[in-house]
Amino acid sequence: MIFIRTLCRRLAPLVLTSFGFSCLYIPAAQAGMIAPSTYGQTQNGASEQRQQLQQFLARDDIRTQMVEMGVDPAEAQARVDRLSDQEVATASKHMQQLPAGGDSFIGAIVFIFLVLLLTDILGFTNVFPFVKKTAR
Repeated sequence: MIFIRTLCRRLAPLVLTSFGFSCLYIPAAQAGMIAPSTYGQTQNGASEQRQQLQQFLARDDIRTQMVEMGVDPAEAQARVDRLSDQEVATASKHMQQLPAGGDSFIGAIVFIFLVLLLTDILGFTNVFPFVKKTAR
Protein backbone atom coordinates (compact mmCIF):
# COMPACT_ATOMS: atom_id res chain seq x y z
CA MET A 1 0.00 0.00 0.00
CA ILE A 2 2.86 2.37 0.80
CA PHE A 3 4.48 1.51 -2.55
CA ILE A 4 1.32 2.48 -4.45
CA ARG A 5 0.98 5.73 -2.51
CA THR A 6 4.59 6.76 -3.20
CA LEU A 7 4.26 5.76 -6.86
CA CYS A 8 1.12 7.89 -7.21
CA ARG A 9 2.83 10.86 -5.54
CA ARG A 10 5.72 10.64 -7.98
CA LEU A 11 3.56 10.13 -11.07
CA ALA A 12 0.90 12.74 -10.29
CA PRO A 13 3.03 15.79 -11.20
CA LEU A 14 4.13 14.11 -14.41
CA VAL A 15 0.56 13.31 -15.43
CA LEU A 16 -0.68 16.81 -14.52
CA THR A 17 2.15 18.39 -16.50
CA SER A 18 1.42 16.26 -19.56
CA PHE A 19 -2.29 17.12 -19.41
CA GLY A 20 -1.40 20.77 -19.02
CA PHE A 21 0.83 20.75 -22.08
CA SER A 22 -1.73 18.86 -24.13
CA CYS A 23 -4.31 21.56 -23.37
CA LEU A 24 -1.99 24.35 -24.53
CA TYR A 25 -2.16 23.36 -28.18
CA ILE A 26 -5.77 23.92 -29.04
CA PRO A 27 -6.14 25.71 -32.33
CA ALA A 28 -8.28 28.80 -32.08
CA ALA A 29 -11.46 28.92 -34.08
CA GLN A 30 -11.47 31.54 -36.78
CA ALA A 31 -14.55 33.05 -38.27
CA GLY A 32 -14.76 35.06 -41.41
CA MET A 33 -17.09 36.16 -44.13
CA ILE A 34 -17.86 33.70 -46.91
CA ALA A 35 -18.24 35.05 -50.38
CA PRO A 36 -21.58 34.18 -52.02
CA SER A 37 -19.75 32.62 -54.98
CA THR A 38 -17.91 30.22 -52.63
CA TYR A 39 -21.16 29.21 -50.96
CA GLY A 40 -22.76 28.65 -54.36
CA GLN A 41 -19.90 26.40 -55.42
CA THR A 42 -20.34 24.17 -52.39
CA GLN A 43 -24.06 23.92 -53.06
CA ASN A 44 -23.45 23.01 -56.72
CA GLY A 45 -20.88 20.41 -55.69
CA ALA A 46 -23.39 18.79 -53.34
CA SER A 47 -26.07 18.72 -56.03
CA GLU A 48 -23.65 17.07 -58.47
CA GLN A 49 -22.69 14.47 -55.87
CA ARG A 50 -26.38 13.85 -55.14
CA GLN A 51 -27.00 13.30 -58.86
CA GLN A 52 -24.10 10.83 -59.00
CA LEU A 53 -25.60 8.86 -56.10
CA GLN A 54 -29.01 8.87 -57.77
CA GLN A 55 -27.50 7.69 -61.06
CA PHE A 56 -25.70 4.93 -59.17
CA LEU A 57 -28.97 3.80 -57.60
CA ALA A 58 -30.71 3.98 -60.99
CA ARG A 59 -28.44 1.31 -62.54
CA ASP A 60 -30.17 -1.97 -63.30
CA ASP A 61 -27.62 -4.21 -61.58
CA ILE A 62 -27.81 -2.12 -58.41
CA ARG A 63 -31.62 -2.20 -58.49
CA THR A 64 -31.67 -5.99 -58.82
CA GLN A 65 -29.26 -6.37 -55.91
CA MET A 66 -31.40 -4.06 -53.79
CA VAL A 67 -34.52 -6.08 -54.60
CA GLU A 68 -32.67 -9.31 -53.73
CA MET A 69 -31.72 -7.78 -50.37
CA GLY A 70 -35.31 -6.69 -49.73
CA VAL A 71 -34.79 -2.95 -50.25
CA ASP A 72 -37.31 -0.98 -52.27
CA PRO A 73 -35.38 1.03 -54.93
CA ALA A 74 -37.88 3.89 -54.75
CA GLU A 75 -37.40 4.12 -50.99
CA ALA A 76 -33.62 4.19 -51.46
CA GLN A 77 -33.96 7.04 -53.96
CA ALA A 78 -36.18 8.92 -51.49
CA ARG A 79 -33.60 8.45 -48.74
CA VAL A 80 -30.86 9.85 -50.97
CA ASP A 81 -33.07 12.87 -51.60
CA ARG A 82 -33.43 13.42 -47.83
CA LEU A 83 -29.68 13.27 -47.09
CA SER A 84 -27.94 16.45 -45.98
CA ASP A 85 -25.18 17.92 -48.13
CA GLN A 86 -22.50 16.72 -45.73
CA GLU A 87 -23.88 13.16 -45.76
CA VAL A 88 -23.99 13.19 -49.56
CA ALA A 89 -20.37 14.39 -49.70
CA THR A 90 -19.28 11.65 -47.28
CA ALA A 91 -21.13 8.93 -49.20
CA SER A 92 -19.76 10.15 -52.51
CA LYS A 93 -16.20 10.23 -51.15
CA HIS A 94 -16.52 6.68 -49.80
CA MET A 95 -17.92 5.41 -53.10
CA GLN A 96 -15.00 6.89 -55.02
CA GLN A 97 -12.43 5.33 -52.67
CA LEU A 98 -13.87 1.80 -52.68
CA PRO A 99 -12.24 -0.70 -55.03
CA ALA A 100 -14.34 -1.68 -58.01
CA GLY A 101 -13.80 -5.42 -57.78
CA GLY A 102 -13.82 -5.82 -54.03
CA ASP A 103 -10.93 -6.29 -51.68
CA SER A 104 -9.13 -9.51 -52.57
CA PHE A 105 -6.78 -9.25 -49.58
CA ILE A 106 -9.62 -9.70 -47.10
CA GLY A 107 -10.99 -12.57 -49.16
CA ALA A 108 -7.60 -14.26 -49.12
CA ILE A 109 -7.30 -13.86 -45.34
CA VAL A 110 -10.78 -15.35 -44.82
CA PHE A 111 -9.96 -18.24 -47.17
CA ILE A 112 -6.71 -19.02 -45.32
CA PHE A 113 -8.52 -18.87 -41.97
CA LEU A 114 -11.20 -21.28 -43.18
CA VAL A 115 -8.62 -23.71 -44.58
CA LEU A 116 -6.67 -23.68 -41.32
CA LEU A 117 -9.86 -24.08 -39.32
CA LEU A 118 -10.98 -27.05 -41.42
CA THR A 119 -7.60 -28.77 -41.17
CA ASP A 120 -7.59 -28.11 -37.43
CA ILE A 121 -11.07 -29.64 -37.04
CA LEU A 122 -9.99 -32.69 -39.03
CA GLY A 123 -6.93 -33.06 -36.81
CA PHE A 124 -4.24 -32.45 -39.43
CA THR A 125 -2.94 -29.28 -37.76
CA ASN A 126 -2.96 -27.75 -34.30
CA VAL A 127 -3.32 -24.02 -34.98
CA PHE A 128 -6.36 -22.88 -33.00
CA PRO A 129 -6.66 -23.80 -29.32
CA PHE A 130 -10.44 -23.27 -29.29
CA VAL A 131 -11.12 -26.11 -31.76
CA LYS A 132 -12.09 -29.45 -30.25
CA LYS A 133 -9.98 -32.13 -31.89
CA THR A 134 -11.53 -35.28 -33.30
CA ALA A 135 -10.05 -38.62 -32.29
CA ARG A 136 -8.20 -40.40 -35.10
